[in-house]
Amino acid sequence: MTPAQHGMWLTERAGLGGPVHHLPLRVRFAGPLDTDALLAACAAVVARHPALTAAFPDGRALYGAARPAIRLAQDPDADPDDEAAQPFDVESGPLARFTLYRRGEEDHLLQVVAHHLVFDGVSKDLLLADLAQAYGGADLPAAAAPPEAPEAESPAEVPAEVPAEVLAADRPAAEGGLERAARFWESRWRDDPTLLPGHGSSSPRPTRADAVTLDLGDLRDAAQALEVTRFEALVTALILVLHGYGNDRPAVAVDVSTRTPETDDAIGHHANELPVFVTPEGTYRETAAAVRAELRAAYRHRQVPVPRAVGGISPRSALKPVTVSFRERGRPEPVFPGVEAEVDWAVPTGWIRGSLHVQVVDELARLHAGPGVRGDEVAARLRAVLRADPDLPIVALPLPARLTPAALDGPADGAVDGAVDSELVAKVTEIFREALQVGDIQPDDDLFDLGGHSLTVTTIIGLVKERLAEELSFEVFIDTPTVTGVAGEIARTRC
Repeated sequence: MTPAQHGMWLTERAGLGGPVHHLPLRVRFAGPLDTDALLAACAAVVARHPALTAAFPDGRALYGAARPAIRLAQDPDADPDDEAAQPFDVESGPLARFTLYRRGEEDHLLQVVAHHLVFDGVSKDLLLADLAQAYGGADLPAAAAPPEAPEAESPAEVPAEVPAEVLAADRPAAEGGLERAARFWESRWRDDPTLLPGHGSSSPRPTRADAVTLDLGDLRDAAQALEVTRFEALVTALILVLHGYGNDRPAVAVDVSTRTPETDDAIGHHANELPVFVTPEGTYRETAAAVRAELRAAYRHRQVPVPRAVGGISPRSALKPVTVSFRERGRPEPVFPGVEAEVDWAVPTGWIRGSLHVQVVDELARLHAGPGVRGDEVAARLRAVLRADPDLPIVALPLPARLTPAALDGPADGAVDGAVDSELVAKVTEIFREALQVGDIQPDDDLFDLGGHSLTVTTIIGLVKERLAEELSFEVFIDTPTVTGVAGEIARTRC
């Protein structure tokens, strides 16, 4: 399992995943579709890409653990949205499924849903390209057998560790990559709250979301005028809008690919998330140049998950409440002989990883806003900034009015009702010291402020199970990541 996959696996265990990690893909077929041939083509794609048969028991990646379901839906009125939301079991798999819906004699819909642990945006292109090829009668290249795995008739019969050559490119590219990433991010990382219209402050946790179409008709012209790429222009405009709302040090998290020539044709999770921290200064053009420089500096560390490089980041589904996914496919549409095929490359799941998500695939653009966030207002502000003169000073741009942070009520993080047995606190303190490799820990010290990260949580859970015979959930480390909080949870389970 790669570090990025391990972090995602932990968020699933912590209850911060679910539909937010589902990646649906839909193809509408018009014409005389050969359903048997299409279902056979789905099976050929699964055989070609072992990642689709993976599972992750106890945080270990196993190929061939479970074969995805490939089926023809029996109910003609079945709702693909319901099927797309059905949960995956990341421990036992399967982590993908193929469902063909018959809507009419010459009207069919194929839905593929895969978990992000084994899939990414480029995987959608690869899957449909292979599917079209197999449907047309061509043989797909054989999948490489996992190293040191015995021969088998089907991938589902021989679980094996993930092949090193498949995942090597997703690890730090060279010795010292983690250390270099740590030096880069330690001076940049900050966890300031993000102000959004209608919401006060926001959260980097999964939430239901409503999608609105985002008009980016001015994006290409803005990018040319600012002398940056379309992606850089979009991130710049979003950072400026966040700055207008009163975020003096705005930040967004962007999805990036970690693919290399070795993984260009492999379905799987070859992606990471990078935060972009830029404080707008000077003119619109100067801010765009700063965003461009920051993005390109961050790209050098794209193989290393930021929580692995920087301590103090609690488990979360997104690094920042505001996220951006931008993909220019650059590939031809798949061709299925004898039928017309229309692909929806960005099927909304109704969930996002934070409070606001901007999604762009080629010319399709959507803004997904969580409860209470006025997505239509953000969309309008983005359009206004994209149309602005690039040489205007920041203060002259059509930015929104500043928001006032909402007051937060409730107990402090880590608070636990009642006293906890001192002997139990001492045992948990020793476990924290061992996992963190530090000497002085106070009962209410935050695990993540002490440099802990997802692997530290895994270590503590293992030590608690070994020494105290108790099973801890990941949720306790989200709500109360302290010695007192963990000891209190153990005490409650023993009552």
